[in-house]
Amino acid sequence: MPTPAAKTTIRKPRTVTAKTATEVALSVDQIHERILTAILEHRLPPGTQLVEHRLAELFEVSRTKIREAIGRLVHDRIATNFPNRGAFITSPTPEEAREVFATRRLIEPELARLAARQATARQIATLRSHVAREARARAGSNPYALMPLTGEFHLLIAEIAGNGFLARTLRELESLTCLSIILYDAPGSESCPQDEHERLLAAIEARDTEGAAALMLHHLAHIERGLKLAPRIEESRSLEDAFR
Repeated sequence: MPTPAAKTTIRKPRTVTAKTATEVALSVDQIHERILTAILEHRLPPGTQLVEHRLAELFEVSRTKIREAIGRLVHDRIATNFPNRGAFITSPTPEEAREVFATRRLIEPELARLAARQATARQIATLRSHVAREARARAGSNPYALMPLTGEFHLLIAEIAGNGFLARTLRELESLTCLSIILYDAPGSESCPQDEHERLLAAIEARDTEGAAALMLHHLAHIERGLKLAPRIEESRSLEDAFR
C-alpha cells in the first residue's frame, strides 16, 4: 500500500505591526533623548507631569522602557519624583536658580583655568568646531536649538580640565540651568552671546589662565542677569501636543 504523502503545512508569514517595529526601533536611550529634547525646545515646560502610560502609548513602547527613561531624568534632576503623584519636570524656584549660578561661579573659573593650562591642539579644535555649530544654530530657524549646544560648550571645557568629579557636578548644574532659563528667561534677552564663548576659546588657546577664569565669571553673571528671577505661573502643555 502506498505511503500517504506527508501533509504540508503552509505557515502564514508573521505580520509585524507598526507597534512592534516601533518598539524595536526606540531604545531607552532614544526615548530619554526625545523627552530631553522636548524639554530643551520648550515643548515640555517645567512642572509637566511625565505620565507613564500616556508616554508609552505615544512612543508605542512598554511602560518598562518609559519608567527607565524617566528614572534617568530623575537621576539627573531634570525630573522630580513625588510619592503617590509621579514624576514631573523639575521646576527650579528663583532661589534655587540663584544657588545654581552661585555654585557654578565657584567651580567654573577653576575649570577654565585648568583648560587653559592643559588643552591640547585637538581639544582646542573641538571647541572651535563647537562654537561654529553654535553660530549655525543661531542662524537657523529653530530658536531653541541653540540652548543644548551652549550648555555643551561648558561641559567640553570641564572635560578638557580633566577633573571628573567637577565635570559630573557641572553636568547636573547645566541641566538645572537650562530649566531655569526656560522658566525665567527675560523677553528680548540673549542668555549666551556668541562673542563670549569665542573670547573664552581665545583665552584658552592663548594659555591665559587668569583671563579665562575672569571671562567665565563675567559670562555666568551675564547669563544670570538675563533671567527674571521672580515667582511665575507655570504654563501647561499636553504630552500629546509636545510629541505630535
